[in-house]
Amino acid sequence: MAKKFSDLRAKMKPEAQKRATAMALTMVAEMPLNELRQARDLSQQMLAELLQVQQPSVAKIEKRTDMHLSTLRSRIETMGGELDVVARFPDGTVNISNFSDLGKVAGV
Repeated sequence: MAKKFSDLRAKMKPEAQKRATAMALTMVAEMPLNELRQARDLSQQMLAELLQVQQPSVAKIEKRTDMHLSTLRSRIETMGGELDVVARFPDGTVNISNFSDLGKVAGV
């Protein structure tokens, strides 16, 4: 007989519950582009239509490990989000503002 997750979680020690919650939040906060698209309930074909490109173009971008920030920004904005470029250092984080207007120049 299957057990409810809430019942299993209730049996966990509070420290284990905190660790599990932290891991889940990390997994949601960090995901590859294809998983982000799926989480936004978009197929490659749907995203391609929104971007006015062919579906193979979306597949190619999702497999890349290196791309232009303007390309990434347009994909994120098409999915309804915003892209921020952040540098993290041991003593704090810095939002890099140079790229905030990429792709928005001349009505692009």
